[in-house]
Amino acid sequence: MYFENKTLEDIIVDQAVLVEVMEKNGLTCHGGWDYDRMTFDKRFDVKEGRYYLRVFCTAVSGDCGNNTATLKILKPALGKYYYPHGVEYGEDEVFPAHLVKKCESILENIKKDLAEIGVA
Repeated sequence: MYFENKTLEDIIVDQAVLVEVMEKNGLTCHGGWDYDRMTFDKRFDVKEGRYYLRVFCTAVSGDCGNNTATLKILKPALGKYYYPHGVEYGEDEVFPAHLVKKCESILENIKKDLAEIGVA
């Protein structure tokens, strides 16, 4: 499930700033990076299963590997984890309403935090 029109999409921000804001809101990038992209995750274990809120980013300049990137935030997504296949984001997935609401709140907080420091 992709979060449409949550105002994070297309924001361009320095890598160090984004990492700080994401970590403040519980999203981390443990190995979810390549030289030109990063993915921030927050895991949710709820009675309906395991889910991940993911915020995808791509470098518009610099290098994620040496922490010099300027990142563009792409469309955030909520996916359900299936062992051993991985995370599915598809239209056929059912996402608990309470979890969707919580993820929307987290995304709004990220937007607010970025706005407070003059980004967005």
